[in-house]
Amino acid sequence: MIGPMKQDNPPNSAKQQTPQGNTALKVDNLSVVFDVKGKPVTILSDITFSVERGETLGIIGESGCGKSMTALALMRMIPSPPGRIAGGEVNLNSENLLEVTKKRMSAVRGKEISMIFQEPMTSLNPVYTVGNQLVETIRRHKTVSATEAQEEAVELLRIVQIPAPEKRIKEYPHQLSGGMRQRIMIAMALVCNPKVLIADEPTTALDVTVQAQIFDLLKDIQQKNGTSIILITHDFGAVSEMADRVLVMYAGFKIEEGTLDEIRNHAAHPYTQGLLRSMPELSTDHDAFRTPLPEIPGSVPDLINRQPGCPFGPRCPSATAKCHEMPPMVDLGANRSVMCWLAVEEGAA
Repeated sequence: MIGPMKQDNPPNSAKQQTPQGNTALKVDNLSVVFDVKGKPVTILSDITFSVERGETLGIIGESGCGKSMTALALMRMIPSPPGRIAGGEVNLNSENLLEVTKKRMSAVRGKEISMIFQEPMTSLNPVYTVGNQLVETIRRHKTVSATEAQEEAVELLRIVQIPAPEKRIKEYPHQLSGGMRQRIMIAMALVCNPKVLIADEPTTALDVTVQAQIFDLLKDIQQKNGTSIILITHDFGAVSEMADRVLVMYAGFKIEEGTLDEIRNHAAHPYTQGLLRSMPELSTDHDAFRTPLPEIPGSVPDLINRQPGCPFGPRCPSATAKCHEMPPMVDLGANRSVMCWLAVEEGAA
C-alpha cells in the first residue's frame, strides 16, 4: 500500500491538464473465455475503455476481478488453451490488435505497447545477467550490433536511475534489490519507447519509499515521452498518486469509470464506495488508529457458477429485488459511467 489517499488536488494540477482528443488505445467489448472442465467460463465481459496520449488510466479492484487478465488480453498473451479472446476490439494506431497475425503482434508487442509485469523475479531469467536480457530485448526490435545494444542497455539503466549502470549490467537478478529489479523491468519495457505502457502492480512487495521512487520515475518518463500508462492495482492510494481516470472492475465486469476526482469524491457504485471506505486516512486522532477499517463482507463470486443478476448483488448493502437482473451500463457523462440499478432509478427520478 502506498499510503493514505490524498483528499484534494490543486486546481491546476497536472491531472487536470491531460491532452484530450488524441486517443492512444481504444478497447471495445473485450471478452475472454476459459474452458474449465469442458465448460466455457467468461472471465472478462465486454470491457470497454480508451486511453488518451499522455494519460494514466488506473484499473482497480480486488484480486480475481480481471485486472491482470485485461492486461494480458491487450497484449494477446492469454494462455491458449485453455483461454481465448472471445470478442471485441483493441485498437492501437487504428489497427485492431486482435486481428493482426502473430508475426505482426510480435513486432507490436514491446515496440508499440509494452508491459511491466507484477513480479520481476518470475519475469527475469535467473541464469542470465540483466545486461544479457536487455541486449536480447534491444536486438529483437532494433537492427543494431551487440556493442551498440550493450551501450544502449547501459543508457537505459541510467534513465531508470540505477547507480553504477556499467557494473549492474553484469550482475544477475538475485544480486539486485527488489527496487532495482523493478527498474530493470521498466527499462526492458522502455526499449522501444512504446506509446502505451501497462504497469501491472509495479510496486508489489516494495517498501513505501521505493514505491514512491517508482511512481516518480513512471511520471517522469510519461512527461518526457508522452507515454500513455495503464496502471493496474488493488490500491486506491497508488491510483490517487498516479491516475487521471479510474476504471473499477468486479468479477470480470467494468462497473464504474470516471476521473480520479469523480471516483474519489462522488463514487456511484456501492462496491467503489466500499473500496474507498476501506482506505486508511491521515489523522491526528490516536483513537482512529484503534478503530477497525470497514470491510466489504463476503468474497468475489465464483465465476464458474455465476448467479444471475448484478455480480455484486450478494455483497451489496443497497441490493433490492431488481438486482436479480443484470443492470445496464448507465452513461453519466463523458467517460463517466456506472453499472448499477441505483443509477437507473436516480436517472428516472
